[in-house]
Amino acid sequence: MSTFAIHLRVQQIGRMLALVALAGVAAPALADDAERLEADLRSLFGEHGEVEIGEVSSALLRSRVTAEEVVFRGEEGERLSIARYVVSGDYDSPDEVTLEGVRLEDDLSELALVEVERIVLGEPSRAVFPLDDSLAPQDVRIGSLAIDDITLDLASELAEKLFHDASLDDAQGRMTIARVRGESLSHEAIGSLEITDVAGTGENLGDVGAGSFSLAALAFEGLTGIDREGEERLEAFELRDFTVDSDRLVGGLERLSVDGDFTDGEGGVRLEAFHADLARMIELAPEEERAQLRMASNALTDGSGELRLDAAFLGSWEASDDHSLITSDSQVAVHDALRLLLDVSLPMVLPDGVAPEAVFMDDELLEGAMLLGGEIHLTLAEQGLFGRLATLGAAKEGISEAQYLEQAKTQAEGFGMMFGPEVQQFFLGLVALAEGTAEEVELTITLPAESKVATYTDDPLALSDKLSLSVETR
Repeated sequence: MSTFAIHLRVQQIGRMLALVALAGVAAPALADDAERLEADLRSLFGEHGEVEIGEVSSALLRSRVTAEEVVFRGEEGERLSIARYVVSGDYDSPDEVTLEGVRLEDDLSELALVEVERIVLGEPSRAVFPLDDSLAPQDVRIGSLAIDDITLDLASELAEKLFHDASLDDAQGRMTIARVRGESLSHEAIGSLEITDVAGTGENLGDVGAGSFSLAALAFEGLTGIDREGEERLEAFELRDFTVDSDRLVGGLERLSVDGDFTDGEGGVRLEAFHADLARMIELAPEEERAQLRMASNALTDGSGELRLDAAFLGSWEASDDHSLITSDSQVAVHDALRLLLDVSLPMVLPDGVAPEAVFMDDELLEGAMLLGGEIHLTLAEQGLFGRLATLGAAKEGISEAQYLEQAKTQAEGFGMMFGPEVQQFFLGLVALAEGTAEEVELTITLPAESKVATYTDDPLALSDKLSLSVETR
């Protein structure tokens, strides 16, 4: 045998001896981990039922402990089964915990209340989280979350707890969720969470009624303060491709997005491609209400029965040495009906210790601000609504459209006598939109050089005396 061959053989033997030694050291620890996993699973539900575990095993090379065929039978007839429960890495500080084949059912009827194909917890603070109150909230932390293929019975107690604000007490039906992904989850904050491909059908679904719904995705980031009521903050939220088809509501929207992080100087809410099938919803309404609803629908949709709407409510701020500037840009477009624009620019001195971005989170902070003038611009652009309202009003009163518009002008003049010529001019501008002699009415409100918010909230009827108003009709 050559010297090289002898050297190679010695290396192989050395590696084998090292593995044997490692196994000798690690085997007792892995055996302890297997015992701990079994004990933790048996105590998972406290003393309120029976737990059966098929087999608990450990894998040396992968540092993994696995429990198979875990079954819990509760005192109230519920049965929870987990096909495999796997803890990877150090048992006291796992790299990953995986649950496969999770199923919660009524033990008597064998009806599945919840089914989950796979749950993966990345870097959890514990290998097993007890479901009673024995663990302090601050001890629950999960680095990442992945859940695949969820099926939920909407009549279950779990569904009632998950959607407690949706009035699902008497709901019947099922919902499926293809995927859930999350990062940095704790009792006080969630770094991010995304839910994709949601679909459901059922009855007594709160405000939805009976029918079906689907959602392509719901995601949010930077949710904090969830352990303190009233202090919740959200950096970003997005909902995409939501549709509902029920006996109360038929419609959906393409996108709803919220930028709640104003620390970069801007944020706001956008609603894109909202639509409602008013024609179908009216057919589903009580017969005695349909006539009035059809008139309202015809005014909004020009007889199509399809309401379509886009909206944006945006805000921004700038800060200088002696004051801050708060601005907002809001737009609402009701297609084939009306377009509304609202621009606000308010320079102000905020109370000590109040950051400009905080104003968008809590408008009560404005109560202590000193307003340094500013302007508000409101623009109404006619796209058919005002003309149809005039036609509808005339028909209801049994008079001609010309007579109806003449009455509206008289009422506008009455408002002028009460609130001033600028208010009269504004209402006359609305009449001009209805009769087709104008396309837009713009109202500009200019604030005095110095004022407090209370100046306007304490006596709203005197606003015209405290503000400078101008109206342009074009």
